[in-house]
Parts: sequence; structure tokens; C-alpha cells
Amino acid sequence: MTWMRRARCHIRALRAERRRWRADLERFRAARRAARKRGADAAAVDHPGPPPTGFSLLPWLLMGMGSFSNLLQGRTANPWIGGLGLLAFNSLYVYVTFRAFDRAKRESVSTRVALGLLALLTTGLALGYGGSWLMFFPLLGLATGAVLRGPWLGRTGILLAVYAGAVSAVRDDWANATTMAYGTFISAMVTAAILSLSEAVRELRAAREELARRAVEQERLRFSRDLHDLLGHTLSVVVVKSEAARRLAPRDLAAALAQISDIESVGRQALTEIREAVTGYREGSLATELTRARSALSAASVRPVVRQSGTPLAPQTEALLGWVVREAVTNVVRHSRASRCEITVEGAAERVRLTVTDDGEGTGTGTGTSGGVGGTGLKGLTERLAAAGGSLTAGPAPRGGFAVTADLPAGGAEAVPAAVTAPRAHRPPS
Repeated sequence: MTWMRRARCHIRALRAERRRWRADLERFRAARRAARKRGADAAAVDHPGPPPTGFSLLPWLLMGMGSFSNLLQGRTANPWIGGLGLLAFNSLYVYVTFRAFDRAKRESVSTRVALGLLALLTTGLALGYGGSWLMFFPLLGLATGAVLRGPWLGRTGILLAVYAGAVSAVRDDWANATTMAYGTFISAMVTAAILSLSEAVRELRAAREELARRAVEQERLRFSRDLHDLLGHTLSVVVVKSEAARRLAPRDLAAALAQISDIESVGRQALTEIREAVTGYREGSLATELTRARSALSAASVRPVVRQSGTPLAPQTEALLGWVVREAVTNVVRHSRASRCEITVEGAAERVRLTVTDDGEGTGTGTGTSGGVGGTGLKGLTERLAAAGGSLTAGPAPRGGFAVTADLPAGGAEAVPAAVTAPRAHRPPS
């Protein structure tokens, strides 16, 4: 009863394949209907329709109707043998063609064996009966083209065409042999070309959809990181200045009002930056970030010392150094417990170096270049600077405290993909 179980398995597989084909066809029709409702050309729908399956090759079995008609009319000698041969040919043809649309099944040994048995059966039926039974050779070529796709297809197609012509010449005549050889070769080559082109189109479409999906993910990552970085820094400044205003209010109302005024300015600036980030036109400025750093450090009771020397920098370099200043100063304000922070910018003809050093209590180990110091902020900054031909190191300063050093080309930094925008930096626990 094993053969019955196998037959039931094959029937279930055919039914499942047909259900998938109908589902793809329905999606294609739905896309066309939606295009018509939008007023677009239905022929321009970006949907290739249902993928080809073994059902698309079944109608070609009608080429064997002449042999079936001869069996019914009693014109075939040994009709039982002819009927069993016809049934076996159709079964092998269906088996081979349905497996031809799955690459793993197409290249399996069982499929190649079934194709060889189909060739032997075609030869036997053609030699035994001739006439309309020779039409099984084009069907054999069609099955061969569906299975064999690659560098061996051309040689196999030529050999199969010559073989079909020779068998037809032996059984019938040379005129019919030429027709059989031509039909067998054309059916093999055209089938392989159409199916290969269909697979290539679908693979390209899948690749395009994957690229589009990744682009959307990168843009979401860019926007979320940039917005997170903006809000993290701004809210840190607002919290520090609010605490300063609360401390100053009982004894120095004017100073407290000045801090509140700074909070208002920071909030307005944050709104402007968020609008610019949303529209994609945000461009960092080193001078602006240095001014904000002085204000944030002073509000946190940290004495800022800023030194800047060298030639003017390229906009891309300034933008990257501005990010470093923003992240490092946020780190100092939130985690360092420092009383002094020194920011040094040293520009030369080819390279520029930015150093942010504090005298806080942080005693992290390692370097930021390997991603071993700080949180995701320093790691993200390392990626951004590396993409622009620079480097970032972060760790304990030689004289105590914590130091962040960025090194970049002075004017040759390329635009850095915003997808690697870093979120807030975090100091390692002391």
C-alpha cells in the first residue's frame, strides 16, 4: 500500500500548489482592480502576477490527443500496452514538470531519473507505434527545458533534437524527422528561456523590495537616533538649568530668572532643531555647539575652558565635531561630577583634533575605538567618525577624569550616512 500513500501525498501536493496559485492570481487581480479605481493603467500594475507552476505546462499534453484518439478508435496495435504507455508518459510528465518550478526539487536525483525514464518511454512508444506517437518528443523537449537550465541546456537540446530526428527517420521518413527535430529543439529552448526569464524577473523584484525595505529601516533608524540625540541633550540641559533655578530662587531671584530665560531659549532652539531634523535639513555647527556647551556646563557648576585654533574647517567636519562636543558635554553634565571641563580644538592643514577632558570621578577602562568604553553613544560616534576617515578614543585621562578625543580630516571628510547617528553617550561606572 506504499504506492497508494505516495499517490495521496502527490495529490495533496498538487492541491496545495493549486491553492497557492489561485491565491497569487487573486492578489494580482486585486492589484489591477485597485489600479483601475485610482485611474491608473491596469497594465502598469507593479505586480508580476502568480508565479508559473506545473499547471502552465499541462495544456501541452493535448499534443498527445492524436495517440489517445487512435487508442479509442482501435487503430493502435496492442492497445493495452499503448494505453499503459500513454498513462505512464502523462504521469512522468506531470511529475517532472511540477518539480521543475522548485530549484531544490528540480536539481534532485529523483527528477533527473524521472526525466531519463520519460526519454526511454518516449523512445519506446515512438519506435513501437510511430505516427502521432512521435509528438511525444516535443513534449519531452518541453520537460527537458523546464528541468535543465544552465550551461548544459544548449548541448542537451541539440543532442535531444538529433536523437528525436533519428528515431523519427527510422520509424517514419526524413521529412517528418526534420519537423520532429526542429519541434523538439524549439520546445526545449523556448521553455527554458521563458521560465528562466520569469524567475529572474521575480528575483529582481524580490531584491528591489528587500532594498526598499532596508532603506526604510535605515531611514527610521536615522530619524529615531537623531531625534533621540537631540531630545536627550536638550532635556539634560533643561533639567540642569531647572535645578540651578530652583537652588537660586530663594537667595537670588534675578539669577534664577536668567536660568529660566535660558530654559526658554533652549526649548525654542530644540523646537527649531526638531523641525529641521524632521525635514532632513539639519546641519550641525561647531561654534553653536561650543556656545551651548559653555552654557550647559556653567549651569551645572562646571567651569568650561574652551580653546580653538587652526584653519577653518569643512562643513562636514564641523558637523561631526559638533556631535562629539554635544555627546561629550552631555556625558560630563550627567555623570562626571566634575568641576572643570576643557574643550580643545586643534586644526592643522590636513587633520583636526578635538579633545574634551574633565576632572571628574570616572575611571573607565579601554578605548572607544573598540567599543569598550561608554554606551551606545560613543559606539555610534566611533562609527560616524570612522566612516569619515577619522577615529574616536574615550577613556581615563592621564591626569585623572575622563577624556574623549576625536581625530578627523580637516577638509576631506565625506558626508556621513545619517543612519549611524549616535544616541547619548554614557560614562562607564566609576
